[in-house]
Amino acid sequence: MVEMDVSYQGDLHCSAAHAPSGNTIVTDAPRDNQGRGEAFSPTDLIGAALGTCILTIMGIYARRHSIDISGATAHVTKEMASAPARRVGKLAVTVNLPGRVPQEHRQAMERAARACPVGQSLHPELEQAITFVYAG
Repeated sequence: MVEMDVSYQGDLHCSAAHAPSGNTIVTDAPRDNQGRGEAFSPTDLIGAALGTCILTIMGIYARRHSIDISGATAHVTKEMASAPARRVGKLAVTVNLPGRVPQEHRQAMERAARACPVGQSLHPELEQAITFVYAG
């Protein structure tokens, strides 16, 4: 169990404190929903969670197989849907990996990434478009 404390700061801003580490993040409503877009929106955090989860799971796989994926990145694009209700409709993730990932591990690593806990926790109607690009 992990505990977090969230507080409303006013003017559509919130802060969330992660109890185990003491780290804090802030949010703001997006510009298209009455906010100023001064920080991650709550729905932006869903995209960030998916991108970081994918890289973390790939890192676990890589560590287990002595593969260095240092410098790997994920670019996430979030698209909102308005019907039947305002929600995240699509998350497109482009994962850029160093070319030193051995060919024989790429398919298993990608399969592990697609099964990350965040991706598995999202509603099935939220489209997840994940692309893997290897340098070199």
